[in-house]
Amino acid sequence: MERETRAGASARFTFARGNAAKLLSAPLYALGGLASLVVPRRGDRWVFGSGSGLGEGALPLALHVRATDPAARVLWLAADERERQAALALGLPSALRSTWRGFRATLRASVIVITHGFGDVNRFGTRGAFVVQLWHGIPLKKIQLDSPVTFTSSLAPAGLLRALYRRSAAAIDLLPAASETSAARLRTAFGLPAGTVVVTGDPRDDAVLRPDGARDLLESALGPLADSRVLLYAPTWRDGASDPGVPTESDWAAIADYLERSNSLLALRPHPHGVGDYERGTMVSPRIRMLPSTVIGDLNRVLPGVDVVITDYSSVAYDFALTARPIVFFAPDVAEYAATRGLYEPYEQFSGGHTVSNWGGVTRQLDDPAALGALREHSSRLAQRHHAYRDGRNTERVYTEIAARLKGQE
Repeated sequence: MERETRAGASARFTFARGNAAKLLSAPLYALGGLASLVVPRRGDRWVFGSGSGLGEGALPLALHVRATDPAARVLWLAADERERQAALALGLPSALRSTWRGFRATLRASVIVITHGFGDVNRFGTRGAFVVQLWHGIPLKKIQLDSPVTFTSSLAPAGLLRALYRRSAAAIDLLPAASETSAARLRTAFGLPAGTVVVTGDPRDDAVLRPDGARDLLESALGPLADSRVLLYAPTWRDGASDPGVPTESDWAAIADYLERSNSLLALRPHPHGVGDYERGTMVSPRIRMLPSTVIGDLNRVLPGVDVVITDYSSVAYDFALTARPIVFFAPDVAEYAATRGLYEPYEQFSGGHTVSNWGGVTRQLDDPAALGALREHSSRLAQRHHAYRDGRNTERVYTEIAARLKGQE
Protein backbone atom coordinates (compact mmCIF):
# COMPACT_ATOMS: atom_id res chain seq x y z
CA MET A 1 0.00 0.00 0.00
CA GLU A 2 2.81 2.45 0.90
CA ARG A 3 4.57 1.78 -2.39
CA GLU A 4 1.43 3.13 -3.98
CA THR A 5 1.46 6.04 -1.53
CA ARG A 6 5.01 7.05 -2.39
CA ALA A 7 4.59 6.58 -6.12
CA GLY A 8 1.38 8.58 -6.16
CA ALA A 9 2.24 11.12 -3.48
CA SER A 10 2.26 14.02 -5.93
CA ALA A 11 -1.35 13.22 -6.85
CA ARG A 12 -2.54 12.90 -3.26
CA PHE A 13 -5.30 15.15 -2.03
CA THR A 14 -4.24 18.44 -0.47
CA PHE A 15 -6.26 21.51 0.45
CA ALA A 16 -4.75 23.38 -2.51
CA ARG A 17 -5.76 20.67 -5.00
CA GLY A 18 -9.21 20.33 -3.51
CA ASN A 19 -9.83 24.07 -3.63
CA ALA A 20 -8.60 24.27 -7.22
CA ALA A 21 -10.98 21.52 -8.29
CA LYS A 22 -13.94 23.26 -6.67
CA LEU A 23 -13.13 26.62 -8.24
CA LEU A 24 -12.72 25.11 -11.70
CA SER A 25 -16.07 23.34 -11.31
CA ALA A 26 -18.02 26.58 -10.79
CA PRO A 27 -20.01 26.23 -14.06
CA LEU A 28 -21.20 22.75 -13.04
CA TYR A 29 -22.33 24.07 -9.66
CA ALA A 30 -24.33 26.73 -11.47
CA LEU A 31 -25.96 24.18 -13.78
CA GLY A 32 -26.78 21.94 -10.84
CA GLY A 33 -28.35 24.86 -9.02
CA LEU A 34 -30.56 25.60 -12.00
CA ALA A 35 -31.58 21.94 -12.25
CA SER A 36 -32.58 21.96 -8.57
CA LEU A 37 -35.13 24.69 -9.34
CA VAL A 38 -37.05 22.49 -11.76
CA VAL A 39 -36.51 18.93 -10.53
CA PRO A 40 -38.69 18.16 -7.49
CA ARG A 41 -37.22 16.30 -4.55
CA ARG A 42 -38.96 13.12 -3.45
CA GLY A 43 -39.80 12.80 0.24
CA ASP A 44 -39.05 9.09 0.36
CA ARG A 45 -35.55 9.28 -1.14
CA TRP A 46 -32.31 9.30 0.85
CA VAL A 47 -28.78 9.29 -0.55
CA PHE A 48 -25.67 8.49 1.50
CA GLY A 49 -21.96 8.77 0.85
CA SER A 50 -18.62 8.99 2.61
CA GLY A 51 -15.31 10.38 1.48
CA SER A 52 -13.47 7.45 3.04
CA GLY A 53 -15.59 4.76 1.41
CA LEU A 54 -18.33 2.48 2.67
CA GLY A 55 -18.43 3.27 6.37
CA GLU A 56 -18.15 6.12 8.87
CA GLY A 57 -21.44 7.30 10.39
CA ALA A 58 -23.22 7.23 7.04
CA LEU A 59 -23.22 3.43 6.79
CA PRO A 60 -24.90 2.55 10.11
CA LEU A 61 -27.45 5.32 9.51
CA ALA A 62 -28.21 4.05 6.00
CA LEU A 63 -28.73 0.52 7.31
CA HIS A 64 -30.89 1.83 10.16
CA VAL A 65 -33.11 3.89 7.83
CA ARG A 66 -33.52 0.93 5.53
CA ALA A 67 -34.50 -1.35 8.44
CA THR A 68 -36.73 1.18 10.21
CA ASP A 69 -38.64 2.87 7.41
CA PRO A 70 -39.97 0.48 4.74
CA ALA A 71 -41.13 3.44 2.64
CA ALA A 72 -37.67 5.00 2.46
CA ARG A 73 -35.72 4.52 -0.77
CA VAL A 74 -32.11 4.40 0.33
CA LEU A 75 -29.22 4.71 -2.13
CA TRP A 76 -25.49 4.58 -1.36
CA LEU A 77 -23.41 6.71 -3.73
CA ALA A 78 -20.01 5.11 -4.26
CA ALA A 79 -16.72 6.51 -5.50
CA ASP A 80 -15.88 3.42 -7.56
CA GLU A 81 -17.16 0.02 -8.62
CA ARG A 82 -15.46 -1.77 -5.75
CA GLU A 83 -17.28 0.37 -3.20
CA ARG A 84 -20.54 -0.03 -5.10
CA GLN A 85 -20.25 -3.82 -4.99
CA ALA A 86 -19.46 -3.72 -1.26
CA ALA A 87 -22.63 -1.71 -0.65
CA LEU A 88 -24.70 -4.13 -2.71
CA ALA A 89 -23.29 -7.02 -0.67
CA LEU A 90 -24.79 -5.37 2.44
CA GLY A 91 -28.17 -5.08 0.75
CA LEU A 92 -27.83 -1.37 0.00
CA PRO A 93 -28.79 -0.20 -3.49
CA SER A 94 -25.83 1.72 -4.87
CA ALA A 95 -24.72 3.84 -7.79
CA LEU A 96 -21.53 5.66 -8.76
CA ARG A 97 -21.80 9.23 -7.54
CA SER A 98 -19.94 10.74 -10.51
CA THR A 99 -22.40 9.31 -13.08
CA TRP A 100 -25.61 10.72 -14.48
CA ARG A 101 -27.54 8.36 -12.20
CA GLY A 102 -25.60 9.65 -9.21
CA PHE A 103 -26.41 13.24 -10.15
CA ARG A 104 -30.13 12.52 -10.67
CA ALA A 105 -30.34 10.55 -7.41
CA THR A 106 -28.74 13.40 -5.46
CA LEU A 107 -30.93 15.96 -7.19
CA ARG A 108 -34.14 14.10 -6.31
CA ALA A 109 -33.31 13.03 -2.75
CA SER A 110 -35.02 14.79 0.13
CA VAL A 111 -32.25 13.78 2.56
CA ILE A 112 -28.53 13.77 1.84
CA VAL A 113 -26.11 12.25 4.36
CA ILE A 114 -22.36 12.94 4.12
CA THR A 115 -19.31 12.53 6.35
CA HIS A 116 -16.61 14.69 4.74
CA GLY A 117 -18.10 17.13 2.24
CA PHE A 118 -20.65 17.49 -0.52
CA GLY A 119 -18.37 15.50 -2.82
CA ASP A 120 -19.34 12.39 -0.82
CA VAL A 121 -22.45 12.37 -3.01
CA ASN A 122 -22.79 14.24 -6.32
CA ARG A 123 -21.77 17.72 -5.25
CA PHE A 124 -23.63 19.39 -8.13
CA GLY A 125 -27.09 18.16 -7.08
CA THR A 126 -27.25 18.97 -3.37
CA ARG A 127 -28.96 22.37 -3.32
CA GLY A 128 -32.35 22.33 -1.61
CA ALA A 129 -32.04 18.96 0.15
CA PHE A 130 -32.07 18.34 3.90
CA VAL A 131 -28.35 17.83 4.50
CA VAL A 132 -27.00 15.78 7.40
CA GLN A 133 -23.25 16.17 7.97
CA LEU A 134 -21.91 13.27 10.06
CA TRP A 135 -18.41 14.65 10.41
CA HIS A 136 -15.73 11.93 10.46
CA GLY A 137 -14.51 12.23 14.00
CA ILE A 138 -14.24 14.50 17.01
CA PRO A 139 -11.83 17.27 16.00
CA LEU A 140 -8.61 17.94 17.88
CA LYS A 141 -6.86 19.60 14.94
CA LYS A 142 -8.65 22.72 13.72
CA ILE A 143 -10.86 22.18 10.70
CA GLN A 144 -12.81 24.12 8.08
CA LEU A 145 -13.29 27.81 8.99
CA ASP A 146 -11.14 27.49 12.12
CA SER A 147 -7.93 26.51 10.29
CA PRO A 148 -6.05 28.84 7.93
CA VAL A 149 -4.64 25.92 5.92
CA THR A 150 -8.17 25.15 4.72
CA PHE A 151 -7.97 28.12 2.36
CA THR A 152 -4.68 27.26 0.66
CA SER A 153 -4.89 28.06 -3.05
CA SER A 154 -2.96 29.66 -5.89
CA LEU A 155 -6.17 30.42 -7.80
CA ALA A 156 -8.11 32.58 -5.34
CA PRO A 157 -7.49 34.74 -2.25
CA ALA A 158 -8.12 33.21 1.16
CA GLY A 159 -10.94 35.67 1.84
CA LEU A 160 -12.93 34.50 -1.16
CA LEU A 161 -12.40 30.85 -0.28
CA ARG A 162 -13.48 31.48 3.30
CA ALA A 163 -16.70 33.09 2.05
CA LEU A 164 -17.36 30.13 -0.26
CA TYR A 165 -16.73 27.62 2.53
CA ARG A 166 -19.10 29.51 4.83
CA ARG A 167 -21.79 29.64 2.15
CA SER A 168 -21.42 25.92 1.49
CA ALA A 169 -21.61 25.05 5.18
CA ALA A 170 -24.80 27.09 5.55
CA ALA A 171 -26.57 24.38 3.52
CA ILE A 172 -26.11 21.89 6.38
CA ASP A 173 -29.35 21.28 8.25
CA LEU A 174 -28.11 18.93 10.97
CA LEU A 175 -24.65 18.16 12.31
CA PRO A 176 -24.71 15.57 15.12
CA ALA A 177 -21.97 15.78 17.75
CA ALA A 178 -20.58 13.33 20.27
CA SER A 179 -20.56 15.81 23.16
CA GLU A 180 -21.00 19.47 23.94
CA THR A 181 -17.21 19.87 23.76
CA SER A 182 -17.22 18.53 20.21
CA ALA A 183 -20.34 20.51 19.32
CA ALA A 184 -18.69 23.80 20.31
CA ARG A 185 -15.78 23.06 17.98
CA LEU A 186 -18.02 22.01 15.10
CA ARG A 187 -20.18 25.13 15.42
CA THR A 188 -17.22 27.47 14.92
CA ALA A 189 -15.63 25.22 12.29
CA PHE A 190 -18.73 25.31 10.09
CA GLY A 191 -20.14 28.67 11.19
CA LEU A 192 -23.43 27.03 12.20
CA PRO A 193 -25.96 28.02 14.87
CA ALA A 194 -26.43 26.06 18.06
CA GLY A 195 -29.68 24.51 16.84
CA THR A 196 -28.00 22.88 13.85
CA VAL A 197 -25.17 21.20 15.78
CA VAL A 198 -26.81 18.92 18.35
CA VAL A 199 -25.46 16.38 20.82
CA THR A 200 -26.83 12.97 19.85
CA GLY A 201 -23.66 10.91 19.92
CA ASP A 202 -21.81 9.96 16.74
CA PRO A 203 -23.14 6.93 14.80
CA ARG A 204 -19.60 5.94 13.79
CA ASP A 205 -18.85 5.16 17.45
CA ASP A 206 -21.62 2.60 17.91
CA ALA A 207 -19.31 0.00 16.33
CA VAL A 208 -16.62 0.63 18.94
CA LEU A 209 -19.06 -0.39 21.66
CA ARG A 210 -20.00 -3.65 19.90
CA PRO A 211 -16.92 -5.89 20.09
CA ASP A 212 -18.45 -9.03 18.61
CA GLY A 213 -16.56 -10.03 15.48
CA ALA A 214 -13.98 -7.24 15.65
CA ARG A 215 -11.04 -9.56 16.35
CA ASP A 216 -12.08 -11.88 13.53
CA LEU A 217 -12.37 -8.97 11.12
CA LEU A 218 -8.97 -7.73 12.19
CA GLU A 219 -7.50 -11.18 11.67
CA SER A 220 -9.02 -11.41 8.20
CA ALA A 221 -7.15 -8.22 7.31
CA LEU A 222 -3.84 -8.82 9.10
CA GLY A 223 -3.48 -12.58 9.00
CA PRO A 224 -3.30 -14.94 12.00
CA LEU A 225 -3.13 -13.19 15.36
CA ALA A 226 -3.08 -16.19 17.72
CA ASP A 227 -2.81 -14.81 21.26
CA SER A 228 -0.68 -11.79 20.31
CA ARG A 229 -1.44 -8.35 21.65
CA VAL A 230 -2.35 -5.98 18.79
CA LEU A 231 -0.88 -2.48 18.65
CA LEU A 232 -2.30 -0.09 16.08
CA TYR A 233 -0.31 2.87 14.76
CA ALA A 234 -2.58 5.40 13.04
CA PRO A 235 -1.00 8.79 12.27
CA THR A 236 -2.99 11.69 10.90
CA TRP A 237 -2.79 13.55 7.58
CA ARG A 238 -0.31 16.39 7.04
CA ASP A 239 -1.69 18.02 3.87
CA GLY A 240 0.85 16.47 1.52
CA ALA A 241 3.86 16.67 3.85
CA SER A 242 5.83 13.56 4.81
CA ASP A 243 4.94 11.76 8.02
CA PRO A 244 7.67 12.46 10.60
CA GLY A 245 6.70 9.33 12.55
CA VAL A 246 7.99 6.87 9.94
CA PRO A 247 10.53 4.68 11.80
CA THR A 248 14.20 4.75 10.89
CA GLU A 249 16.15 1.56 10.25
CA SER A 250 17.25 1.43 13.88
CA ASP A 251 13.68 2.15 15.00
CA TRP A 252 12.36 -0.78 12.96
CA ALA A 253 14.91 -3.11 14.55
CA ALA A 254 14.04 -1.93 18.07
CA ILE A 255 10.32 -2.19 17.36
CA ALA A 256 10.74 -5.73 16.03
CA ASP A 257 12.69 -6.71 19.15
CA TYR A 258 10.00 -5.28 21.42
CA LEU A 259 7.21 -7.05 19.51
CA GLU A 260 8.99 -10.38 19.73
CA ARG A 261 9.65 -10.31 23.47
CA SER A 262 6.19 -8.94 24.32
CA ASN A 263 4.26 -11.29 21.97
CA SER A 264 2.75 -8.31 20.16
CA LEU A 265 1.87 -7.34 16.58
CA LEU A 266 2.08 -3.84 15.15
CA ALA A 267 -0.61 -2.93 12.61
CA LEU A 268 0.37 0.09 10.52
CA ARG A 269 -2.47 2.31 9.36
CA PRO A 270 -1.08 5.23 7.32
CA HIS A 271 -3.59 7.92 6.48
CA PRO A 272 -5.08 7.29 3.00
CA HIS A 273 -3.52 10.56 1.81
CA GLY A 274 -0.36 10.20 3.89
CA VAL A 275 3.20 10.26 2.59
CA GLY A 276 5.76 7.85 4.04
CA ASP A 277 7.36 4.44 3.48
CA TYR A 278 5.98 1.95 5.99
CA GLU A 279 6.49 -1.14 3.86
CA ARG A 280 10.05 -1.44 5.11
CA GLY A 281 8.75 -2.54 8.50
CA THR A 282 6.95 -5.54 7.07
CA MET A 283 10.29 -6.77 5.72
CA VAL A 284 11.98 -6.42 9.11
CA SER A 285 9.54 -8.59 11.06
CA PRO A 286 6.45 -10.73 10.38
CA ARG A 287 5.01 -9.08 13.48
CA ILE A 288 4.78 -5.78 11.59
CA ARG A 289 1.83 -5.73 9.20
CA MET A 290 -0.02 -3.25 7.04
CA LEU A 291 -3.69 -2.35 7.65
CA PRO A 292 -4.44 0.01 4.74
CA SER A 293 -7.79 1.69 4.20
CA THR A 294 -8.14 -0.30 0.98
CA VAL A 295 -8.50 -3.45 3.12
CA ILE A 296 -10.44 -2.08 6.11
CA GLY A 297 -12.14 1.17 5.19
CA ASP A 298 -13.96 1.76 8.48
CA LEU A 299 -11.35 1.55 11.23
CA ASN A 300 -13.89 1.79 14.05
CA ARG A 301 -15.21 -1.66 13.18
CA VAL A 302 -11.91 -3.25 14.26
CA LEU A 303 -11.00 -1.00 17.20
CA PRO A 304 -12.60 -3.37 19.76
CA GLY A 305 -10.08 -5.97 18.60
CA VAL A 306 -7.08 -3.68 19.23
CA ASP A 307 -5.24 -3.63 22.55
CA VAL A 308 -3.29 -0.35 22.26
CA VAL A 309 -3.56 2.60 19.86
CA ILE A 310 -0.56 4.75 18.99
CA THR A 311 -1.45 8.04 17.34
CA ASP A 312 -0.66 11.73 17.12
CA TYR A 313 -3.55 14.13 16.37
CA SER A 314 -6.06 11.68 14.91
CA SER A 315 -9.63 11.47 16.17
CA VAL A 316 -9.07 7.71 16.47
CA ALA A 317 -7.88 8.50 20.01
CA TYR A 318 -11.34 9.77 20.96
CA ASP A 319 -13.00 6.75 19.37
CA PHE A 320 -10.66 4.23 20.97
CA ALA A 321 -11.07 5.91 24.36
CA LEU A 322 -14.49 4.24 24.52
CA THR A 323 -12.67 0.95 25.11
CA ALA A 324 -10.79 2.40 28.14
CA ARG A 325 -7.59 0.83 26.77
CA PRO A 326 -4.19 2.56 26.56
CA ILE A 327 -3.50 5.25 23.99
CA VAL A 328 0.12 6.22 23.31
CA PHE A 329 0.40 9.86 22.20
CA PHE A 330 3.30 9.90 19.75
CA ALA A 331 3.77 13.42 18.37
CA PRO A 332 7.27 14.12 17.02
CA ASP A 333 6.24 17.44 15.41
CA VAL A 334 3.79 18.82 17.95
CA ALA A 335 5.16 22.37 18.08
CA GLU A 336 5.18 22.75 14.30
CA TYR A 337 1.83 21.06 13.80
CA ALA A 338 0.09 23.14 16.47
CA ALA A 339 1.54 26.33 14.96
CA THR A 340 0.55 25.57 11.36
CA ARG A 341 -2.64 23.52 11.53
CA GLY A 342 -3.83 24.63 14.95
CA LEU A 343 -5.38 22.58 17.77
CA TYR A 344 -8.59 23.13 19.72
CA GLU A 345 -6.80 22.49 23.01
CA PRO A 346 -3.15 22.28 24.09
CA TYR A 347 -1.67 18.96 23.11
CA GLU A 348 -0.52 18.26 26.65
CA GLN A 349 -4.14 18.50 27.77
CA PHE A 350 -5.20 16.09 25.03
CA SER A 351 -2.44 13.63 25.92
CA GLY A 352 -2.76 14.08 29.67
CA GLY A 353 0.94 14.96 29.77
CA HIS A 354 1.94 11.56 28.34
CA THR A 355 3.37 12.79 25.01
CA VAL A 356 6.37 10.98 23.52
CA SER A 357 8.38 12.22 20.54
CA ASN A 358 10.16 9.12 19.23
CA TRP A 359 9.70 5.37 18.91
CA GLY A 360 11.99 4.77 21.85
CA GLY A 361 9.53 6.67 24.00
CA VAL A 362 6.68 4.61 22.56
CA THR A 363 8.23 1.26 23.46
CA ARG A 364 9.32 2.49 26.91
CA GLN A 365 5.70 3.34 27.73
CA LEU A 366 4.52 0.01 26.37
CA ASP A 367 7.13 -1.76 28.52
CA ASP A 368 6.16 0.04 31.74
CA PRO A 369 3.09 -1.33 33.60
CA ALA A 370 2.72 1.91 35.57
CA ALA A 371 2.78 4.00 32.39
CA LEU A 372 0.20 1.74 30.76
CA GLY A 373 -2.01 2.08 33.81
CA ALA A 374 -1.80 5.88 33.58
CA LEU A 375 -2.63 5.73 29.88
CA ARG A 376 -5.71 3.59 30.61
CA GLU A 377 -6.91 6.10 33.19
CA HIS A 378 -6.43 8.98 30.78
CA SER A 379 -8.28 7.05 28.08
CA SER A 380 -11.28 6.74 30.40
CA ARG A 381 -11.16 10.46 31.14
CA LEU A 382 -11.13 11.26 27.42
CA ALA A 383 -14.22 9.13 26.90
CA GLN A 384 -16.06 10.77 29.78
CA ARG A 385 -15.30 14.24 28.47
CA HIS A 386 -15.89 13.69 24.77
CA HIS A 387 -18.76 11.20 24.63
CA ALA A 388 -22.09 12.24 26.10
CA TYR A 389 -23.53 8.82 25.24
CA ARG A 390 -21.80 5.48 25.56
CA ASP A 391 -24.74 3.12 25.06
CA GLY A 392 -24.27 2.17 21.38
CA ARG A 393 -27.51 3.92 20.34
CA ASN A 394 -26.15 7.03 18.65
CA THR A 395 -27.50 5.99 15.26
CA GLU A 396 -31.01 5.70 16.64
CA ARG A 397 -30.82 9.15 18.20
CA VAL A 398 -29.62 10.72 14.96
CA TYR A 399 -32.41 9.08 12.99
CA THR A 400 -34.99 10.26 15.52
CA GLU A 401 -33.63 13.81 15.26
CA ILE A 402 -33.79 13.76 11.46
CA ALA A 403 -37.32 12.36 11.45
CA ALA A 404 -38.51 15.03 13.88
CA ARG A 405 -37.01 17.83 11.81
CA LEU A 406 -38.43 16.49 8.58
CA LYS A 407 -41.84 16.29 10.17
CA GLY A 408 -41.47 19.87 11.33
CA GLN A 409 -40.94 20.94 7.72
CA GLU A 410 -44.23 19.45 6.55
